[in-house]
Amino acid sequence: MSDDPQPVSLCGVLSEEQLRILRQHGTERPGSSELNHEKREGVYRCAACGTPLFSSETKYESGSGWPSFFAPVAGAVETETDESLGMVRTEVHCAKCKGHLGHVFPDGPPPSGLRYCMNGIVLDFQPGSSSEPA
Repeated sequence: MSDDPQPVSLCGVLSEEQLRILRQHGTERPGSSELNHEKREGVYRCAACGTPLFSSETKYESGSGWPSFFAPVAGAVETETDESLGMVRTEVHCAKCKGHLGHVFPDGPPPSGLRYCMNGIVLDFQPGSSSEPA
């Protein structure tokens, strides 16, 4: 057993996989997130800082293998150009803690036409009302 303290977020202890994705811009395996199948009303929060990121009202099945949304909560995420892996993509990160969440693509449904393709392991789902995240 290590004497090193476990990384702690406002939401609790982060796993090595969560840290790899949030801080090293990693990606979870497609189809591996339990949130792919989540159908309840609620709010998806940043696992690192608890910021409300997405409402269940904007979640849809994209067929990509990752939880997908057509819009974030206003002001909750920021984007920047990601030129890794020999391609140009738009990275999405939490506006509060800057943790890497995934990428956004211009092939989503109306009304936005965007697909926020998120790593489910870095989202914390809170069931309940999705219309006014606290």
